[in-house]
Amino acid sequence: MHTAWVLDTPLGPMTAVSQGDALTALTFGERLPPGCALERTPLIANAAAQLGEYFAGKRQAFDLPLQPRGTAFQQTVWQALQQIPYGQTRSYGFIAAAVGRPQATRAVGGANHRNPLSILIPCHRVIGADGSLTGYGGGLHIKQALLLLEQTHAKELCT
Repeated sequence: MHTAWVLDTPLGPMTAVSQGDALTALTFGERLPPGCALERTPLIANAAAQLGEYFAGKRQAFDLPLQPRGTAFQQTVWQALQQIPYGQTRSYGFIAAAVGRPQATRAVGGANHRNPLSILIPCHRVIGADGSLTGYGGGLHIKQALLLLEQTHAKELCT
């Protein structure tokens, strides 16, 4: 059974969805999937707490069980995204090469766009080859805010 709860974040509401012992989605906005029970489970409460620490600059990595649904290629891309260090960015081409498909930058972009676990699988850390911010499901202003948050806190840790 899927459960869902809307979380308040500094960037607006986000909907967390879980099934069993894993999170299956974290999306911007109040998007309750059909047939989901509205319940703040201990897992969703833990996700909310970790997101709060992330937004406060006190957490760089998440310790949550994730179970995104997608194709084998999407899963491979999402695993590669989780290797991008906090406060850093990588290009779509870099990710394509990292997954062994250097010509598949568009497919990487498609997988990035379909990431169901925003922030937790850091698709916001992927940018264009020229350093430009490219599409983001939550909107470019949210992508920019997430990158700025991470870069600011990463610099604080180095000083």
